[in-house]
Amino acid sequence: MDAKFLRANELGIRLEMVGGLPIWEPQPIYKHQKAIDRIRATIEKIPTSTSNENEVCECVHTSDVYISFPDGSLKRPDISIFCKEPEEEDEAITLVPEAVIEILSKGYEAKDLEIGPPFYLSQGVKDIVVFDPYTLLVLHVRKDAVTRQVSPVEITLECGCKCVV
Repeated sequence: MDAKFLRANELGIRLEMVGGLPIWEPQPIYKHQKAIDRIRATIEKIPTSTSNENEVCECVHTSDVYISFPDGSLKRPDISIFCKEPEEEDEAITLVPEAVIEILSKGYEAKDLEIGPPFYLSQGVKDIVVFDPYTLLVLHVRKDAVTRQVSPVEITLECGCKCVV
């Protein structure tokens, strides 16, 4: 990983590169982190009647970990959900998440509302959820639909996981 990303983290800045565009914001505040922890605590597999274990998503989730996307972009989603454990442990994950959940930070709404969803969809992420902890608005974006709901709401993800936002 590029040294500037590691240095930015030391300075308390979240640095991302999306389609060649550098995007930064300060490290999250406590309210932001509490929202992430609450949501992650609810992520689970949806019980299925199938006996084929290969079709079941493991619902592995990470928080604030660099992901290297197919186009070369480097992002740190607040929550990334994978169907299997990513292989990388000492560098950016190259496995594209099945779903991404972003928590809005005041002053940085455009990053998560305008830049994030189209970017994630273009990279193969199936579900993008954006939560505003100040208004409780939950935006759920898929390639074929966008829904707006009010938290708390249970969301069923295409991969076979669910969570409460």
